[in-house]
Order: sequence, then structure tokens, then C-alpha cells
Amino acid sequence: MMSIDGLIAALRAQGYEADRATATSVYLSLVLGRPLLLEGEPGVGKTELAKALAKVLGRSLLRLQCYDGLELRDALYEWNYAAQMLHLRAAGVHDAQQSSVPTLEQEVYQSKYLIRRPLLQALEAPEPGAVLLIDEVDRADEPFEAFLLEYLGEYQVSIPELGTIKALTKPVTILTSNRTRDLNDAVKRRCLFHWMDYPDRERELSILRTQVPQASEALSEQVSRIVNKLRSAPFADAFSRSPGIAESVEWARALVALNTLVVDPEVLGDTAGILFKQREDVAQLLPMSTSLLSPDE
Repeated sequence: MMSIDGLIAALRAQGYEADRATATSVYLSLVLGRPLLLEGEPGVGKTELAKALAKVLGRSLLRLQCYDGLELRDALYEWNYAAQMLHLRAAGVHDAQQSSVPTLEQEVYQSKYLIRRPLLQALEAPEPGAVLLIDEVDRADEPFEAFLLEYLGEYQVSIPELGTIKALTKPVTILTSNRTRDLNDAVKRRCLFHWMDYPDRERELSILRTQVPQASEALSEQVSRIVNKLRSAPFADAFSRSPGIAESVEWARALVALNTLVVDPEVLGDTAGILFKQREDVAQLLPMSTSLLSPDE
């Protein structure tokens, strides 16, 4: 098992700049074999961390995107009813006299008729195992959290027709939450927890250097300075949501595409839709341009 410093370096090699606190949480999750719950504002890099970690570990990434109304059949499994019906019809034609109902049920509820969804795929993944990303778990209903408890606590699930299925190799499990609602304490107790905040200016500058190497040093520094201001008081209070890392990287790429050397009020206004996705936020940005573009004192 690599060290925390080794993990930081390995993630950096995959284009992900992790601070030491984040890397320590991931390291402990790997060493202790526990799921890791990452909470934080949208755009701070929670999902990207799981993607980079899968590459570092050489494991396949399985992603379960949560949403309101998510059902068991979408997360764990469902039966291939069409194949089962074909089997029953064939059995009815050839063995109607010889086959009893229990025998037919035993034949039809076999693993080969199971359509596997991300959780079951993660449990059955062969060596070296999978990284399971349960993304935006706070968007799912509370009953779904109750269903997750067996998986999170014991890396197993129960299927009535087949019994208990345990992990062949423990999957590395990352849950993310934007904290649109509080998660159940039972879920939290089964996970290690880490709060991910927006990066400081230096770390964001490092991310921009990695993700947008075409940008000049001066442009990257200006982007990191402006975005850092937008996330800080009093600017942050004026907007519905602060721009995340994804927006700062996309903005830097857009500025490079426009051959921008220095961001001025006109460029800021023309590209505001990359930083903000609400009309009111875009309108609010331009009057602040003088303060945003002024050098730090």
C-alpha cells in the first residue's frame, strides 16, 4: 500500500490535485476497507476524485448516479423477465408433466437471468476489484439510504431468490453529497467522512496549470485570483452559488480559445455564462468587474 505522499503524487499524475487532508481520508478508506463519504459544495472535485482514484488503483469505475425516485432495480439488480418467460414457455412445452412449480422457479431464478446494476457489479467484480461511485446520494430518497446499509456495513446484499451475495473483492466505495439534505446517521456511521471545500488560491492555480497548460502563467494567476474573490465575502453573498473548480478550469480554457492575454470587463461580461448558470448571477457580475479585476492590495 502506497503512502499518503505517494497517493498525492499518484493522483497528481492523473491530473488531480489533492490536498493532504483529502488524501489522508482516501488513504484511510483504502487501508481500513471502509466506504468514504465526501460532502461539499457542487464543483469542488468530489466526483473527479473517484475517477482519478480508479485510474491510480487500476480498477474499473462503476458509477451510480442518484436521483429522486431511484429504485432497487436501478441500483442493484432486476430480473430479465423476457428471458424468464421464454424459459417458462419452453419448459411448458417440453416438460409440463415432469416439472413441478418449485422446480420451474428454481430454474428461472438463476444468476444467468439477473441483470446486474452498479452495486451488484461492484460486489462481483474480479481482482483487483472496482471503484464504486455512489454520486449525489443526497438526491435519492431516504428509503434508498436504508437499502444501502447492508452494502456499506458488510459489502454484501440480499436477493430473496438467490440469498446473500458477498463481495469477491471489497470494492473501494466513494459516496458524494452536495448536502441538499442531511443523510441518515446510520449511513454516516458506516462511512469515513471528509468535507471538501473550495481550494485555496495556490491549489487552484496548481490545478489550472495542470488542466490548462496552454494558459500563460499570468492568465492562470488572474483566473485563480478572480475565482477566489468570487467565493469570498462580500462577493459570494451576491450570488446563488459560487463557481466551482470545473467552472474555473472551463473559463480558463475559454479564455485561451479567445486568445485572451488579460481579462478585462468586456471579456468578463462576454464569458460570464461559464462561471454562472443563473441569469441573475450573470447580471450581477458585471457591476462588480472593477473590484474583481483590481490587483490584490
